[in-house]
Amino acid sequence: MTAPSETPIVEETGRTGPPPNRVIGGLKHFARRSPLSAFWGCIALLIVAMAVSAPLIAPYPPLKSDFRSMQKAPDETHWFGTDQIGRDTLSRVIHGSRTSLIVAFAAVLLGTTLGSLWGLACGYLGGRFDIVSQRIIEFLQAFPDLILAMAIAMALGSGTVTVIIAIAITRIPFGGRVIRSVVLSLKEMSFVEAARSLGASNMRIMLFHILPQCVAPYLILATTHLGVAIIIEASLGFLGVGIPPPAPTWGNMLADALNAGIVPPWWLVLFPGVAITITVLAFNLLGDGIRDVLDPRLRGSV
Repeated sequence: MTAPSETPIVEETGRTGPPPNRVIGGLKHFARRSPLSAFWGCIALLIVAMAVSAPLIAPYPPLKSDFRSMQKAPDETHWFGTDQIGRDTLSRVIHGSRTSLIVAFAAVLLGTTLGSLWGLACGYLGGRFDIVSQRIIEFLQAFPDLILAMAIAMALGSGTVTVIIAIAITRIPFGGRVIRSVVLSLKEMSFVEAARSLGASNMRIMLFHILPQCVAPYLILATTHLGVAIIIEASLGFLGVGIPPPAPTWGNMLADALNAGIVPPWWLVLFPGVAITITVLAFNLLGDGIRDVLDPRLRGSV
C-alpha cells in the first residue's frame, strides 16, 4: 500500500507591516494641500495645549496679588508685567486661554449642533415647518451677534453657563441655514429615493443616509465659528456682562486695564489683545484650510 500523499498546506500571507495610519496620512495630505493652514493649525494646537496645562506652566497663581509689584512693567521676574493690584499678567493670559477656549468650544458645539439638526429637519421635511423655522432664523439673524449675545446674557445673568448659552444661540442660525441648503440637494439624490422606496422612515433616512453627508460642512462651520465665539466672549467680558471678575479672561483683563488710569499701561492692553488676535487668526485660517480640503468644489483649485 502506498502512503497517502500529504496535501500541501498553503499559508495565506498577509501584510507584514502595520496597517497604514489614515490619520497621519490625512494630516500629511492636509499639510501638502494647505501649508499655511497647517502652520496655523499647529499654533491652534499649541494654544489648546497651553490652556489644558495652564496650572502647570503658569509661573504664578492668576489671582495672587503682590502689592510690592503693583502695575510694574515687564522685567525678568514678571515677563508680561503686573496689573494695578500686582497680579502677574502672563499667568492671567495663560489661564484666560483656558476660560476662553472652554466657553468657545462649548458654545460652538452646542449652537452649531442644534442649528445643524434644525437645518436637517427643515431641509428634509419642508412644508409649513420649514417656513416657520426660516422666519425664526431670519429673526435671529436680524440682530448683530454681539448685541444678541449681550441681550441674552443680561437677561439670564452673569456666569459661565450664561455666556455659553448666549453665544450658542448666535451660532444656531448659521448652522441651520448651511445644513438646510446641503440637505435640500441631498434629499433629491438617488440613494435617498432608493431608501424611501424600500420603506425606510423619514427619521431613518435623515439619521443614517443624509446626516453622515453633512459631517464635512459641520466641521467647517464649527472650526470657523470658534474664532467668532472667542471674540464675542472677550467682548462680553470687556463690556461687563460676561464671566464676572476676578476670573481671568482676556475680555476681563482688557476691561481691568481701563481702570488702571486714563492712559492704561501698554502691557495690560498689548498682551491680552495679542492673545485674542493670534487665537482667532489661528482658528479662522485652520477652518479655511479644512474647507478647502473637504469641499469638493474647491478640490483641484490653487
